[in-house]
Formats: sequence, structure tokens, C-alpha cells
Amino acid sequence: MADPQPDRFEQTRTAGAAGAASVVSVKGVNYSFGTNESRKQTLFDNHLDLLPGEIAMMTGPSGSGKTTLLTLIGALRAMQDGSIIVLGHELSDRPPADLVAIRRRIGFIFQAHNLFEALTASLNVQVALKFSDLRQDERERQADRILTQLGLGHRVQYKPRALSGGERQRIAIARALVTRPKLILADEPTAALDQDSAREVIRLLRALAVEDRSSVLLVTHDNRVLESADRIVTLVDGRIVSDVVVQRQ
Repeated sequence: MADPQPDRFEQTRTAGAAGAASVVSVKGVNYSFGTNESRKQTLFDNHLDLLPGEIAMMTGPSGSGKTTLLTLIGALRAMQDGSIIVLGHELSDRPPADLVAIRRRIGFIFQAHNLFEALTASLNVQVALKFSDLRQDERERQADRILTQLGLGHRVQYKPRALSGGERQRIAIARALVTRPKLILADEPTAALDQDSAREVIRLLRALAVEDRSSVLLVTHDNRVLESADRIVTLVDGRIVSDVVVQRQ
């Protein structure tokens, strides 16, 4: 497929490669589902660099391969062809233990909340801190603080089944952000949220980007949050067709 904005696309990619060391570097990535006659290619020769402190939002039609690319970057899916380097580590041909260690350094926000139904909101967030050196009281304090920032201060002792879909989503977001990871991968994180909650999520992501130089790659169809992007990456039919730097006000 022809690139509709070749000059802007190439300029963005070249600038990324020449600047600070990339948090994520995707080069020549292809991916297919199925085998033999049922094999269907869904990603085609994709290239992408994500820099420290950058918020990139990936858009495109449903079924264009956005979530597949996101899960490859997150080491949640085995590489087939090409190269992905995440936080300085090549993902191809890595043993499972190494991939687990890499995943622990990434903050994931997916539409399936994957909350523990038997745990309170606070304890669900504290799960993300289980490998930290923090004392238990400090884990609780940090979990409750970020839940309060997301408007759930009055829900910290509630279990997921007693909460709305939007509240459950905010718990999942809090769990992903509480460790202040250097890379955050998010798939439609604001889709179930009202305007104020969506704005607060983006504010927290921006704070991490500025204060910790964390990088964010966010798949979204939510036009309310696009104005907060540093870059907008468009994926169509398995190909990145544009990668444009956004001049934010």
C-alpha cells in the first residue's frame, strides 16, 4: 500500500532513529495467523521507534492489526519475522524467563481488566508492587493514592463485582501506572470512561512522560484524547501508513 504522507513519515522515523535511544524499536515486523492454507498475514514490514517521554497514539480501522502489534511489543506474542527491541532487549528468540522479566517492566492496560475478583480495588493495585522492595504499608499507601487520583478514593475497599465497568477499568489503569514503568502499552484505555475520568488518565500518563521520561503507546479510537498525543501512528490493513509528529498547544 502506498504511503499517503511519505515525506512526513520518513522524517519522523529518521528523527526517532537519530535522537535519544529508543524505548521501543520495531524493524521489518511481519506477522501471520494460522498455518498452511489457512495462514493469513496481518502485519506487513512495520517500522516504529518510540522515544523516552513520548506519547504515541495508534489509530486505524478495526482489524488493521493494532492490537497484534501492541502485544508483540509487549512480549505477549511470539515473534515471527523482523526485530523488536524493548527497553534495550531484543525480543526475538528470547527464552520464556527473559520475556517474563521484560513484561514485568512494562505497564499494560487492556480492555480485559483481568482483575482478581476476590481482592479489593486496593489489593488489585498492590499486586503490581509485589516484586518491589516497598514495605506493605507503603504499597497500600501508593495504591490508595493513585486510586484516589483516578476518582476511586471512596472505592479502595470495594471488590470488582461491586463496581461499574468504568470503575473496573480505572483500577486496571491504576495497577498499570502504580509502578511508574518506563513503558506503558494501552489498548483503548479510555473507551469505557466519562470525559473527566478520561482526562485524568491522560493527565497521569503525561505526568509519567514528563517526570520519569516514560513512553506510552496507546491504541485508541477515542477522539477525545488524540489532542494529547505527541505522535499519531496510523495502521491500515496491517501496515503503518503514517507516523506524524503532533504540535500540541
